[in-house]
Amino acid sequence: MSGKGKKILVVDDDDDIRFIIKMILYDEGYVVTELNSGHEVVSEVDRLHPDVILLDAMLGDMDGRDICKALKSHAATTGIPVIIVSATHGSHTMHQKLCMANDYIDKPFEITELVDKVRLYSAA
Repeated sequence: MSGKGKKILVVDDDDDIRFIIKMILYDEGYVVTELNSGHEVVSEVDRLHPDVILLDAMLGDMDGRDICKALKSHAATTGIPVIIVSATHGSHTMHQKLCMANDYIDKPFEITELVDKVRLYSAA
């Protein structure tokens, strides 16, 4: 286990994706909080102070890239690494430029890629 209690916020409107990510990261020792809506992200970030945020690019109620941009524009949250998770393949550069995300993961994702990126950004 490498997570050692680091807090990860997973925001995705797909229950199955959230469950899979939660189980993978839980097995690595991370403390995972899940949200299925974009409307709660800012208040939950203020409350939880996560070490990393995994954020779906296209939530049902909001655009995840807009949430990322808002987080990166706020002094209190700008330092929290945000990893965009998206089924829109090949748009890494666009997503990162549009919202200042720290990194990007394609759906479907490889477990090792997910764990490696979370480990990298939670270690900082």
